[in-house]
Amino acid sequence: MTNHFATHRPLLMGTSWMITADHPLAARAGAAVLESGGNAVDAAIAANLVMTTVKPHMCGIGGDLFMLIHMAAGGTVEALNASGRAPASATLEAYRERGYRHVPETGIHTCTVPGTIAGWQAALEKHGTLGLDTLLAMAIPYAQNGFPVYPELVGILKERQDILKASGAAGETFLPGGEIPRVGRLMVQPQLARSYRMLMENGPDAFYKGPLGEALVAHSEAMGGFFSEADLARHTVEWETPITSDYRGYTIATQPPNSQGIALLMQANMLATRDLAAMAVDSAELVHLMVEAKKLAFVDRDAHVCDPAFHTIPIAEMLSPARAGNRIGLIDPDRAANGYDAQDFTRGGDDTVYLTVVDADGNAVVLIQSLYEAFGSCEMVPETGMVLHNRGRGFSLDAAHPNVLAPSKRPYHTLHPVMILKDGRPAILLGTPGADGQTQTNIQLAIDLIDFDADPQQANEAPRWRSNPDGSLMMENRFPEKTIASLKAKGHDVRVVEDYAEIMGSSQVITIDRENGVLAAGADPRRQAYAIGK
Repeated sequence: MTNHFATHRPLLMGTSWMITADHPLAARAGAAVLESGGNAVDAAIAANLVMTTVKPHMCGIGGDLFMLIHMAAGGTVEALNASGRAPASATLEAYRERGYRHVPETGIHTCTVPGTIAGWQAALEKHGTLGLDTLLAMAIPYAQNGFPVYPELVGILKERQDILKASGAAGETFLPGGEIPRVGRLMVQPQLARSYRMLMENGPDAFYKGPLGEALVAHSEAMGGFFSEADLARHTVEWETPITSDYRGYTIATQPPNSQGIALLMQANMLATRDLAAMAVDSAELVHLMVEAKKLAFVDRDAHVCDPAFHTIPIAEMLSPARAGNRIGLIDPDRAANGYDAQDFTRGGDDTVYLTVVDADGNAVVLIQSLYEAFGSCEMVPETGMVLHNRGRGFSLDAAHPNVLAPSKRPYHTLHPVMILKDGRPAILLGTPGADGQTQTNIQLAIDLIDFDADPQQANEAPRWRSNPDGSLMMENRFPEKTIASLKAKGHDVRVVEDYAEIMGSSQVITIDRENGVLAAGADPRRQAYAIGK
């Protein structure tokens, strides 16, 4: 039997503040804000801004954003939805006239209004102590002077080089001279730095009502897209109440639809009916139960999750204990099911960044931001350095489906931050990139932490599985051979992957021990996540 909770990195602990982020330069930026007296919201946005520069394939000002925010003085958790809507002229008929059966993977027709900039501003206006201009200044040097290219970015550039070259501005920026930059070479983005300066001077209006937005609309018109200046001017964010479920004395809080967060809660509800701690942590019995619960949750997710402004979502029924009991009762302990009909809305989308922060006053933030797939739509607005996301891929083009494309509608979103509360206050902050894999990684983290008493670093490094829409089950090769063989015997189509597979996410965890006044953090070595604390 392997040691399921062996780690390569030490557990990081502190007593004042803690931050984790998907790149060490981003974690450093957030830490600098905390050291200088900024709060958790300020630090989170500082880290996110740096990541929009140093992780240009995963996030950016052309993407979307979700946050969960707990301000200690108020005592509640708020959910910020800064996802964008489809353009007003983006009708189902318009897509069908262009011959689309699905929203395309790349190009201007896969873009919705970027919501990130408005999200940063809304969070800072309501809960921050610093201005967006101050925080943007932390990202500009990495855009203007460059940052060192790293192996993960080189790999993505190799995959996307033909599309990026064909797109024009994106290829010129990320493939200078038409070549893939070597590891250690500086990547500079002067046009992005100029856009940051416009935002510093004029705030979000520089985009939603100003020259950056005008440039987007002009590019859209040149490419036969649907954007208008009115689409950008109408964009709004929403402050929402998180959806929650109880799990063994804790309360799991996450983003309501149009986010897929409800799928995490449905999995937790089903698994709460079983004594997981009585099973071996890396046993076929436990993995089988969790995978089958995921399949059932995803059937409901794919049938119902959409923009609630357009279709009523039966959230209470989906999260009811009775439904959880009925659904888990469908699981055959000896056989993998293959009869559930799950529509694959995601078809990829592993390019997202996650971060979490706790400050010295006990304020807590979890933030997740994305372009969706690698370099999003692969459309860069000329002269701006802004890559547009491809979140329109979350829509269905099935006219009968609740998530069907419609003008001014938000698509189904894989993004969902997670905050686990104890007695109404944050106890565990966690999350990960990974599209369909997000709820799967998050439930594995939660169970390792709560049911098996793992520490944050152990939970992040533990061997991981991921169940795919095609029925395959990816498992890291650190699972025992006996477990893998038993799962195959149950009918699972197991695909063994490398020991720390990038496809399994880039998870991060902060735990808050209020009795002893200790913060502990763990960060996933599968990509570049790092934690800094004091």
